[in-house]
Amino acid sequence: MGEMMNEGQAAGDDFDLTQFYQIFFEEAGENLDQMEQMLLQLDLEKADDEELNAIFRCAHSIKGGAATFGFADVAELTHQMESLLDKLRRHELQPTAAMVDVLLESSDALRLLLARHQGRDVQTPATHDLVSRISALANGGPSDEVEVLQPTTLATAPVSAPAPAPVAAPAPAPVAAAKSASSARQLEIHIGPVDNLSQADGIAELFRDIPGLGTIETLPCDQTDKRVFRAQTTATDTDLLDLFTFHVSREQIRIVDASAPAGTDAPAAEPVVAAQEGKDFGFFDGAPGVPAAGAPTAAVAPAHVAASEAAKPAAAKAEARAVAPPAQLESSTLRVSVSKVDQLINLVGELVITQAMLAQKSRALDNGANQPLLADLADLDRNTRDLQEAVMSIRMIPMSVVFNRFPRMLRDLTAKLGKKVELITHGESTELDKGLIEKITDPLTHLIRNSADHGIEMPEDRRARGKSDHGTITLSASHQGGSILIEVRDDGKGLSREKLLSKAREKGIDAPDSMSDNEVWNLIFAPGFSTAAEVTDVSGRGVGMDVVKKNITALNGTVEIDSSEGFGMSVKVRLPLTLAIMDGMSVRVSEEVYILPLASVIESFQIKPSDINTVAQGAQVVKVRDEYMPVIELERVFQVPRFEFNGTSPIMVVVEADGSRVALMVDELLGQQQVVIKNLESNYRKVPNVSGATILGDGKVALILDTSGLIRRSRH
Repeated sequence: MGEMMNEGQAAGDDFDLTQFYQIFFEEAGENLDQMEQMLLQLDLEKADDEELNAIFRCAHSIKGGAATFGFADVAELTHQMESLLDKLRRHELQPTAAMVDVLLESSDALRLLLARHQGRDVQTPATHDLVSRISALANGGPSDEVEVLQPTTLATAPVSAPAPAPVAAPAPAPVAAAKSASSARQLEIHIGPVDNLSQADGIAELFRDIPGLGTIETLPCDQTDKRVFRAQTTATDTDLLDLFTFHVSREQIRIVDASAPAGTDAPAAEPVVAAQEGKDFGFFDGAPGVPAAGAPTAAVAPAHVAASEAAKPAAAKAEARAVAPPAQLESSTLRVSVSKVDQLINLVGELVITQAMLAQKSRALDNGANQPLLADLADLDRNTRDLQEAVMSIRMIPMSVVFNRFPRMLRDLTAKLGKKVELITHGESTELDKGLIEKITDPLTHLIRNSADHGIEMPEDRRARGKSDHGTITLSASHQGGSILIEVRDDGKGLSREKLLSKAREKGIDAPDSMSDNEVWNLIFAPGFSTAAEVTDVSGRGVGMDVVKKNITALNGTVEIDSSEGFGMSVKVRLPLTLAIMDGMSVRVSEEVYILPLASVIESFQIKPSDINTVAQGAQVVKVRDEYMPVIELERVFQVPRFEFNGTSPIMVVVEADGSRVALMVDELLGQQQVVIKNLESNYRKVPNVSGATILGDGKVALILDTSGLIRRSRH
């Protein structure tokens, strides 16, 4: 990013940093997520050096970007976090729970500050108290016994306007302020040669924009492409270099101590930078590019400067002696907007339909005379399938994206409830469509909060029942056929059948004692139903499980509850893997063609009418290997007109969903094919027992059957 900025600044004054805003916000969000996870996993007794370095790097990256774009509040807070983390990684301080708490609170505050800079209407927290607490901890004292310090005032660039170069790097101001106790130095700052003198003039404006940095005046210079300044400041050469390199290149800066005896210039402050061991630029012991112990001293330029110098002439690089990062550190990912991925998926969907049409027409060709063409069409079929799988995998995201937000949530929640809860996750690598990931997050959040609040007992209650003090919530994800199964399970007190029945009757719900356990558990999905003894700010407001079921049903998913009083409960959520393309089995009923999800199809076989038995209320069953299975006649379900005289459906297709099986009566199996799912509800209206539609090779529309809906119909 630094390379792009330097090149843009060289081009003229109209350089606009706002074009990089979105990249910064995305990277900052990723760094906050990573830092939060590592803080939660940090072993306070035996903190690993690499973990502490990694947490420090996250804060440092955010500070650097915030300073570049003039987000002073973000830069100030992350600078304080960086100071504390730097002492931890250097083992000057021992990590404590109070430090983790204040760093997590700072992470929350940073999210809100960044959201405000993105233009969102959010209430941002006052960071004054956080800065004071972090500073107290960094100085070795308790966070709650410190005189409140005034936060350093920094120049802030408005979010909506382009960030001008003069306020591009306010971050080191707290450093300058912190060193106010030391005596100020008088320096001469030589800038040049530069193509655009306004870049050099930006150096002087930094001193005016950043309180506490010092004073500066311009000295006469007989060269038109250079500037010379006299500055009085308490900042170190390293801090100044960090500021100046946002405006001019590293080799264009020379800092001379004017108060030192003649002949003791410190050209470009190189020895100072080397002595800092890369502390202020994100280099760490053992990191690639850092000089080894005992190696000849060389200046280590900031990462963003080193990147820009890679494009400089060899002579300039030799003079600056900057260490460029090795090639293998380049990013291996590419940021692409979701709309572009969706457009790509739609185009692949149309390609699948076109390929199906070509395959349909090729069946009428003579195999012998058209063998080369048929072979090419077979290759097209295979390549189209591979392309479809590759494109679909782009939208597939691991469940860890959702799972990773829950440890932090549970940590705060259990502290508020006074409970001890351990979260165990399984199947984090299981992938789900991005659209479903976003929509399943809120329901899962409610289920986990519900388990922590209603399910897990207080430690003393658990001990009385012979359980351990720590309750366990298990969150798992796995693939089952054409769907994904997500389970939230706890070892708490479970659901009380008597309490649920009593509550249902209070609300006027018909709840006889003859109800099965599953029917009783499903009562909690009734709107406004809650068994909470008292309303808290965690849950128990009567809004929750009904909304959870509604949201999951809208995704063509199902929810199942199982419970054992005194031992815990389980909530299983089943969802389709994707909403775009799937493998299907096409079947014919009279003149109509239907598509069955291939993952739901178990087997098919021919029958005689005598194989079907009629039981109570006209329901039909068929015997399959000593097991009686419900029969569904698709022609009756969809009222398909039959024109053949005494025609019957001689083929049974066994499908499975939600752990149950039924046999569907069809006339003919047409074959397997990839189908592009078109949303029927948005294009027409919701149809019972139908999950969508597709376009066949001959251009006709075929309905995709909802096997879960058909099985529920057979139960009723």
